[in-house]
This record gives sequence, structure tokens and C-alpha cells, in this order.
Amino acid sequence: MSWTKLPGWKSDDALAAWPALLESCKVIARKPEWQSFCGAVVATSPADAAFVRSFLQQQLTPYRVLRVTGRKKEKAGLVTGYYEPLLRGARERSQQFATPLYRRPDDLLIVDLSAVIPELKGKRVRGRLEGNKVVPYYSRGGTREAPGLAGREIVWIDDPIDAFLLEVQGSGRVQLPTGETIRLQYEDQNGHPYRSIGRYLVDQGAFPLEEANMPAIRRWLAANPARLNEVLDSNPSVVFFKEAPLDDPAIGPKGALAVPLTAGRSIAVDPAFLPLGAPMFLVTTEPDTKLPLQRLVVAQDTGGAIRGPIRADLFFGFGAAAGAQAGMMKYDGEMWVLWPKDAPPP
Repeated sequence: MSWTKLPGWKSDDALAAWPALLESCKVIARKPEWQSFCGAVVATSPADAAFVRSFLQQQLTPYRVLRVTGRKKEKAGLVTGYYEPLLRGARERSQQFATPLYRRPDDLLIVDLSAVIPELKGKRVRGRLEGNKVVPYYSRGGTREAPGLAGREIVWIDDPIDAFLLEVQGSGRVQLPTGETIRLQYEDQNGHPYRSIGRYLVDQGAFPLEEANMPAIRRWLAANPARLNEVLDSNPSVVFFKEAPLDDPAIGPKGALAVPLTAGRSIAVDPAFLPLGAPMFLVTTEPDTKLPLQRLVVAQDTGGAIRGPIRADLFFGFGAAAGAQAGMMKYDGEMWVLWPKDAPPP
């Protein structure tokens, strides 16, 4: 595509994405197609957004992302939001703190299928041993009695909905009664597919699809506490965490690229379709408004619900304000990959 075809390209504060580009280059600079670009990024100190746009136009070519089905080509897909929440928890279980968040269990197996069938290179399944057979690992409903999870609790949370949503976000902070705040980050997953509890509630007739956002889900669960486990268990996927240092509260959690996320400029994508680490241009709608959101972003994360070529999850940062924006983010969007000029197309 021509740069002039990117809606809002000239009006975006592209300088705000420069820290995310620097972080990505710490990883992707090892790849031949990115060496020249990242070398130039590290050697450059941009003064303003116009300089960043000019720099990127010299170095990169925009490619529109399409979903192609037969002869049908779609330009738009779904854009949602996520954030780093703050939860309340404790190291020991009590009546107040009763919902556990777990480390990766020792009995979780990861089977590399390519070792048996070479055509399945890159395909892995998760499970556990039952006798001499590999069976699926426990789903969400089964984890409450799973023997392999006993003793693997990192912390106990005071609100089961908050604990569940931390799994959806992938990382978060937990404030302990001692005053200490710790960071939890994604470590692994039980191998079951992610299922949206919002979709489940829509199918149950709780509210129409267009009203399925996080505030509506919380209100419905607060009004129907007896159905809490039923709704949460409709998502069989369980995320396991690891405790990470929180040396600088201003620095975001690390995403799948293993670099800190930048609020408003990092997105999660499906790496089966889009190159992790690449700069991209995103066109969608500002949360809870009809205003356009058109900005330079960087693909630095993945997620269980992020599937397909035109699918993005925009990271809004830390705290309640970021959570309010992320919870209302659910719009159509278009995406462009910005790729090095000298490299073969992705």
C-alpha cells in the first residue's frame, strides 16, 4: 500500500510509539530482515512525530492485512483492549482471600507432536499422565480438586471475578496485606481453548450481544451470585502464572515478545498470521466513543482469545482507568503491517 492510504497516518503522534519500537528491536534485531532497520532505530534520536513518520517511510513498506476466504476479501476485523489490573490478595488462604492463582503445575505435560509426525512442526498439546496414557489436563471446573495444583498457589485473591479476569489479561499486580505489591505474569496454560464468558451469557439470554462488555458482565454476576462458577467454568482455559520483579511501577509487564508493553502502543496479535515484534498501523474507534483511533502500534504480545489475521488486543496500561477503557474496547478495525523495504514480503 501507499503511505497516503493509511487513514490518520499524518495526524498520529508517532513519537509515542518510539519506546515500543526500541523494545521490539532488542529481540527482532537478531532476525536478518530486521537488522538494518533496528540498527537505524538504535542510532536515531527522534525529535518529533514528523521525524518518526519520515524515518519509517524511508525504512518500511505498509502491507494491508486481509482475511481471504475463497474469493472473498475482508478488510475489517475485531479490536479489543486489555490492561494490567491491581488485585488484593495474600500469601495464605483465609475467609477473605479464598481464590487461588497458581504456578505452572509439575504434572502439566507439553507434547511436541512434530517428534511423532514431522508434518505437525510447531504443534504442541498439553495434558497429563493417567496411568500410561496422556489425557487432557484439568479444565477450569476440574482444577478445584486437581491434585497436581495443591501447593502451587502463588497468592489467594479476595474476589473470584478479579482472579478470573487476571487470567484473561495475562498479567497484573497483587497488593498484599503487608503493603507489598507483587507482579504476576503469564507462564503457561492448561491446554483448553479460551471461551468468552460474555458470549456464554449472551447465549443464556442475559443480555444482547451489543451490550456484552465487562461492566455488563460484572453487573450480571453480582445480581446472580449462585451462577458464578457455572459462568466462569464455561471458559475451560486456565492460566498459570509466575511472580516477576516490580522494580519500576512505571514499566509495563512483559508480553509474549519478552519485552515490557507500552500503554496505548503495544498490541497482542495471532502470531500464526502476523509477525510478532513488527510495527503496525491500527485504525479503529476510541473506547466508548465514535471518535477514530488511528495510530502506530507494535505487535508485542499474544492471547488465547486473539485468533485470526485481522484481530488485535490493544494494551491500555495499568490501573482502574486503563481497565475502564479496555473493558469498553470492542470495535471493528483495520490493520497494516509495516515491513522492511529490503526484505521479502512477510
